[in-house]
Amino acid sequence: MIEINFDGIVGPSHNYAGLSPGNLAASANAGRASFPRAAALEGIAKMRANIALGLRQGLLLPHARPDHVWLASLGTDAASAPAWLRAAALSASPMWAANAATVSPAADAGDGRCHLTVANLMTMPHRSHEWPQTLAQLRLAFAHPAFQVHAPVPPPFGDEGAANHMRLAATTDSAGVEIFVHGVGGGGFPVRQHAEAGRAIARAHQLDPVRTLHIAQSEAAIAAGAFHNDVVAVADGLTLFAHEQAFAQPADVYAELRRLLPDVTIVEVPAAEVSLDDAIRSYLFNAQLVTLPQGGQALILPAEARETPAVWTWLEKMVAGNGPIRRLELVDVRQSMANGGGPACLRLRVVADPATIDPRFLADDAKLERVAHLIEEHWPEQILPEDLENPALWVRLGEARAALLKMLRLTELV
Repeated sequence: MIEINFDGIVGPSHNYAGLSPGNLAASANAGRASFPRAAALEGIAKMRANIALGLRQGLLLPHARPDHVWLASLGTDAASAPAWLRAAALSASPMWAANAATVSPAADAGDGRCHLTVANLMTMPHRSHEWPQTLAQLRLAFAHPAFQVHAPVPPPFGDEGAANHMRLAATTDSAGVEIFVHGVGGGGFPVRQHAEAGRAIARAHQLDPVRTLHIAQSEAAIAAGAFHNDVVAVADGLTLFAHEQAFAQPADVYAELRRLLPDVTIVEVPAAEVSLDDAIRSYLFNAQLVTLPQGGQALILPAEARETPAVWTWLEKMVAGNGPIRRLELVDVRQSMANGGGPACLRLRVVADPATIDPRFLADDAKLERVAHLIEEHWPEQILPEDLENPALWVRLGEARAALLKMLRLTELV
């Protein structure tokens, strides 16, 4: 059993329509020109850098855009839909694979299988129609009996997937503690993760209630722009890396973790040294916290972390100490960051035997090189807001995705 990071390939419709209230970056950049080709190539470069670190890598594919099926269910089409609805149907947000599903490794589940529950993403219209296409991919990639793939939690219980879920365990194949983080208040912003969604998923995944925590995110964090828990906290192995203001009752959370996992290390970043604003601006916690094959842990951070003085000063002090996180790796995902998604947003973590996964969804350098060449040929270089109204763009988006599916031999997803 190893951990595999399944990254979402940035789709050819990547644009800045400002569809996500509470996501400060997405709102601030609404109406700007986007660069889908550059965005997708940044994502490929990030995956290749992870492979170079010795990590295993998988792929999730862009969705059909515009989503004609969704528009038809609303009694309209891309040509006649209101501008905001058309933009929602053209969103490339499935690129953020952390929202694809919640994953519980086999070691945690009562039936000894790896469980995945596709996220319903019901809070935001532009994301609420993702789950059918995501579910189709998950059921292909994880068709082996070693997995159980679940349909989404039903409305009205909003679920945003792994972005609000963490796991701590001594090893990838030992039983761990799973943490479901929900919102209560948002300081005027919508709360996206419902407490009951986490409880429903825990039951479906057959998790041990004693080793399953349901905790509240702090209202201050949501109000500051931490629309998902992974903007203020991330976990790996026996390390929890979190901002001081990440949780509503941090002392209680830490005490329970220490009771369940006596060897846990909690790396808390003080608000006096890194403000919530700086943490969210830099996406310090939306890093991939990973255990390297040679030992030790690394943070895979957006380049913006180095450009935020308080954040970089704290990180340098941390890695100079004796804590578990000893290495910093910077990646350039600026196009994703401008829409509110850092390195951790782009990936879904799955602990599994690679031999049980459909190989078409697994990546190596050679496959990623082929994907990069296809992106350079088919992805639009730039999309302006007015381009979303152009039927010629819609045709080009379909052709680009079809070319990718053909190359990866995944044409059943058309």
